Parts: sequence; C-alpha cells; structure tokens
Amino acid sequence: MIHHLGIVVSDFMRSAALYDACLAPLGIRRSVTDLDWAIYAAGTGHPFLWVGAEIPSFWESGHEPSRSPIHLAFAAPNRDAVNAFYHAAMELGAEDNGPPGPRVSDANFYSAFIIDLDGNNIEATVQET
Repeated sequence: MIHHLGIVVSDFMRSAALYDACLAPLGIRRSVTDLDWAIYAAGTGHPFLWVGAEIPSFWESGHEPSRSPIHLAFAAPNRDAVNAFYHAAMELGAEDNGPPGPRVSDANFYSAFIIDLDGNNIEATVQET
C-alpha cells in the first residue's frame, strides 16, 4: 500500500464517490478534504483528489500537478477485494480496462483494471503463489 497520492480530477464529487467505493474493499480510504481546498491546491481550477493518509504540508497554490494520465496499482488482500474494486468502479461510471482475472508475468497476479472518470488506468492486484 502507498502512503498517499494525488490525482487531478475534472469532477471532484463524482471522482470522490468512485474512489471511495472502489478502494474501500482494498482497505484504502480517501483523505478527507473540502472542495475549496482541493481546487486551491490544484492552482489551475482542476480539483486534486487525495487518496491515503494525509495532505502533505509542502503543497502550495503555486504548484501544479501533472496533467498526464497515470497508471497506479493498489495492493489487494485477496481476489474478492479485486472483484469488489472492479464492480464498484463499474457501477459508478468507470470504464473497463481488464476485468478481474489471472495475469501471468514473472509472478502470478490476480488483477482488475479500470479507467477512472479522467482517463487514469487504475489497477487492483493480489500476488498469488
């Protein structure tokens, strides 16, 4: 699991609902911020959604987050959590980018991929032995 991350979003309320629902099965919570702070932090009028433990103290209004789509993989505790992540995201408007299932590379993973409401490729995965 990661400590925290920030994601530029176009619609703070819709994105917050999506991330709250699909990350809950993974045991991950979004940091609670208010919409005014999120818009201020982005510095460009684009809300900035925080996922994780805290809002870092170094963030200032002059800093601008990346505008490129990201790929982020969250560690899941088991297959059921991967499945719940995927289904919650689909219910809230995310795009399918790979339904839950086994992925084989150097190690075996069970993963699901979604494209969030702003084009980011978000994954939930559990490494299986």
